[in-house]
Amino acid sequence: MQKTESPEESRRKLDKIVSDLTRSILLKDELTRFWFFILIMFAGVGLWGWILQIKNGLGVTGMGDYISWGLYIANFVFFVAISLVGLLISSVLQLLKISWAKPVSRAAEQIAIAAVALAGIIIVMDMGRPDRLLNIFLHGRYASPIVWDLTVVSTYLAISLLLFYIPLIPDLALLHERMGPELPTWKRKLYKVLALGWKGNDLQFKTVYHALRVLMILIIPVGLSIHTVTSWLFAATLRPGWDSTIFGPYFVVGAFVAGTGALIILMYVYRLRYGLKEYYTDMHFDRMGKLLVLVCLVYLYFNINEFFVPVYKMKLAEGVHLKTLFSGGYAFMFWFAQIVGLVLPILLIQLKFFRRPLPLSLISVVILLSAWFKRYLIVIPTMEHPFLPVQNVPESFHHYKPTSTEMLIMLFSFFAALLIISILAKLFPVITIWEVAEEQGIDKEYLTEKSNTQ
Repeated sequence: MQKTESPEESRRKLDKIVSDLTRSILLKDELTRFWFFILIMFAGVGLWGWILQIKNGLGVTGMGDYISWGLYIANFVFFVAISLVGLLISSVLQLLKISWAKPVSRAAEQIAIAAVALAGIIIVMDMGRPDRLLNIFLHGRYASPIVWDLTVVSTYLAISLLLFYIPLIPDLALLHERMGPELPTWKRKLYKVLALGWKGNDLQFKTVYHALRVLMILIIPVGLSIHTVTSWLFAATLRPGWDSTIFGPYFVVGAFVAGTGALIILMYVYRLRYGLKEYYTDMHFDRMGKLLVLVCLVYLYFNINEFFVPVYKMKLAEGVHLKTLFSGGYAFMFWFAQIVGLVLPILLIQLKFFRRPLPLSLISVVILLSAWFKRYLIVIPTMEHPFLPVQNVPESFHHYKPTSTEMLIMLFSFFAALLIISILAKLFPVITIWEVAEEQGIDKEYLTEKSNTQ
């Protein structure tokens, strides 16, 4: 027979869980302050670069009449890609009742929110007249793929915010009741407002479960649409390298690879920084490694399909494009993304040693770097090989080289995304407290009690 825990034991266990999982909120040291200083400083410098671009126009960038997309669109596709980890972890795995995914779902939603928010901001930064953004919503035509993209990006962001917030409500009520003077008054007031009068009864938990299930189902078509529509922005254009019928699933699977890699890195940082080894265990990294191998294998299959068919036919325009990738100016970036960022991780992660936290996180860093290279290669080389005749124009029109202003704005996008994730980690627990308590057999009635230490 299973031994029934006494109320005192359950309360002690819950106190420990709350103490462990609020460490990210309460930790205040020089490293934390320095980290936020770096993020805010670089994000501010990037905003200054954007102000220069608004003042002087897109002429301050390396883009022109022939190469009208550059770092901005490459970053947009990259951020849309990693945002799909929210769909994969918080929806698909949860609907399949894979219990080990629960502790990592909140970190996945943090990435999804930060990434899709920055994807929307980058689109605005790519506009020559951002003051006319409202016209897209007021006068946009649904025959335009850019309107499709804005629609699915905003919808995906809204659902991701709800998937992050709704499971947080019981935690907010718990933190408001159990945390004492160590929590600033403004935070306790914020938690009380956001908890929406949570009492923790069975009806409220039933409502949360039902709402989450509806959102998990809704986000699947929206999440698949966000990257499918993004791929259509390219595939609907008659240009070598983009004229592909498999761009939709190709982009989606590549997004799962990038998002899984980003989540593994964040899990390792949280585990190391906040002492969460009991919650992000070696088992979780082992399972995430196996998931990463699965999505990498599917992505490798799509890469073979994407390049083998045009290589076999070697039509004139496609041939010029492929030679540029295979042996031209972009060869290093291309083969790094294919071999170091895809084939080698598949081979290495087959070994159990490389599914341990540190080796897997290092491999994920390489995968994430390769994912960015891949998005750059999707955008730039094709723009340099248009069907339009390129003649009687300056040599600089034939090639794209990002300017310092573009680099500043690119830095803004990365540091702003990290800033959003860091703020969410400082405001809210990085793992759902009530789900961990439920997994450990602690009755829900203890979640609304005040701490014994108060």
